[in-house]
Amino acid sequence: MVIISGKDISKSYGTDIIFEDVCFGVDDGDRIGIVGANGTGKSTLLSIIAGDTEQSSGELYIRSDRKIGYLRQQNHFEGSGTVAEEAEKTFRHFYAMEKRLEELQLAISDHESESFDRDLAEYTALMEEYERKGGYTYRSELSAMLTHMGFTEADRNKRTGMLSGGERTRLALSCLLLSKPDVLMMDEPTNHLDLRMLAWLESYLEGYRGTLIVVSHDRYFLDKICSRIFDLGSGTLEAYRGNYSEFLVKREERYEVMRREYEKQQAEIARQEEIIRRFKQHGTEHLTKRARSREKRLAMMDVIEKPEITSEKMKLSFEAGFRSGGEVLEAEDLCKSFGDRLLFDNVKLLIRKGERICIIGDNGIGKTTLLRILMGLEKPDEGYLRQGYNVDFGYYDQGQLLLDENETVLGEMKNAYRLYTDTEMRSLLGRFLFTGDDVFKHVRDLSGGEKAKLSLLKLMLSGANTLVLDEPTNHLDIESREVVEDALMEFEGTLIIVSHDRYLLNLIPDRILELTEHGLAEYRGKFDYYLEKSGKMTEGEENKARPAGDGPADELRQTQELIRSSEAERKAKKQREAEDRKKARRSESIEERIHELEGMIAEIQDQMEDPEKASDPAWMSENATLMAAHEEEISSLYDEWMELQE
Repeated sequence: MVIISGKDISKSYGTDIIFEDVCFGVDDGDRIGIVGANGTGKSTLLSIIAGDTEQSSGELYIRSDRKIGYLRQQNHFEGSGTVAEEAEKTFRHFYAMEKRLEELQLAISDHESESFDRDLAEYTALMEEYERKGGYTYRSELSAMLTHMGFTEADRNKRTGMLSGGERTRLALSCLLLSKPDVLMMDEPTNHLDLRMLAWLESYLEGYRGTLIVVSHDRYFLDKICSRIFDLGSGTLEAYRGNYSEFLVKREERYEVMRREYEKQQAEIARQEEIIRRFKQHGTEHLTKRARSREKRLAMMDVIEKPEITSEKMKLSFEAGFRSGGEVLEAEDLCKSFGDRLLFDNVKLLIRKGERICIIGDNGIGKTTLLRILMGLEKPDEGYLRQGYNVDFGYYDQGQLLLDENETVLGEMKNAYRLYTDTEMRSLLGRFLFTGDDVFKHVRDLSGGEKAKLSLLKLMLSGANTLVLDEPTNHLDIESREVVEDALMEFEGTLIIVSHDRYLLNLIPDRILELTEHGLAEYRGKFDYYLEKSGKMTEGEENKARPAGDGPADELRQTQELIRSSEAERKAKKQREAEDRKKARRSESIEERIHELEGMIAEIQDQMEDPEKASDPAWMSENATLMAAHEEEISSLYDEWMELQE
């Protein structure tokens, strides 16, 4: 059953068209992921559905009996209440019910009251409704939700105005999930969540019975949660069945079909134009008519546009200016606290040249602080740290705090790398999709993704041999994340990365180090290995990791089926190839005969120009008849040749 649909939805700001004539349908219970490059209008589309933004044109239908909940990227809270007070607003309807129940309980305590029967009936009905809606469990649900979203007992007394951006997002997500809407719409819900929170959210959403529409760049999340993908790009929307990994395969298949159809049509157009040329060149009335007919059909053809398979990507590569020594970093018993709060202690590690290390851990455990200590930007409270010979750090900070907000894009780069000319620097910025007047934008006006790209460009030009990256894929769209991952995979220096991006964690590291209060736990493998060895793999992930089938018999049956299928396909292919060869030989034979006949006609025409022949009526009549027969045979041969080309 369709509960939301859009027909020819368009959105533009002045002459800037975000998307145009977008059509889609959302069925009850759908689990939809919206993907696309930065700037394609994903958040705008969610905002239109939520009613925050009005479309420029088109029709939007939403069933009136469906309650929509919406998590925005930027979340604001009215007033200056505490975390707990803001979360409790979700249950205002329970407070009203509890107040009315108290009033009715007092009323029915007087058995002699004239309204006793009426009050008792209302009290009984209200109690049943209160229980059915979860009145006896909502307080424990609220407490558990805040705990899962990383709010301690002390945090719950914080004023909302004092919360960080990540804390505000987590509080807004908590309130949204507690409200249990029929349609759950979320814009980048996994931002600011650590791995523990991500695992819990995915588990919660797997059991969620409503409709889910989510914008996300987290490929792991999209794989686990979504069963449909809306691909928004180049101003249009294409819908696919399956999770993100299935979508990638189907999109590639669709692009391949589009490419083949385009090439096939172009080949057909060229063929028809050649046939028309040949018909006109021959000059007979019959073939001239056929040429005009084919010209009309060609003019009416719906020409397929050349498919744009790939969008423009930034061009990123990291190269070390010089090599470091064999040992990059060694630490013993590092400890760090803030006031009375212990972040971590007993941190020991040894990092060698060329290693790829990823550090994970709960929010607030001190991962960023540890990175800064390892680079010498902060001092530990206790412990020993030694940096190796010729180690040159390149640092990417997740907040882009190293950028000057008051500078322009070009000015920021020129300040850091003065030896480049403006032309050279603009060329480099173009590789990161800063084109035209984009280079004169102020850093403060850039989006999160644009700031990330600017920071990556500065890091690329640094020539550092040890890259220290704090959440390098945050704010980037999926295509840009893949570019970053490819560049990191090709880098020959040392990598130390803090990340919650599980795709990156399954691709980059040689070792994963989990930071806790009591030190680092080491896992010599990637994220799936970490899940398995740490005991944090869910039942669904275990089943996914376990090979399918029921043993050797199943494998044999599958192999036999594959062999039979392949054999049948081979036979069909051979038959098609034999038929194609037969057609090609006949087509070649016809073309040779047409060429021979055209030569014979040309020879007769040359002889007719001879005055002696022209004065012989019998010869002229005989050869005119012969030439007409040749023309008729050519026309017939062309008909057969055309059938072979179809």
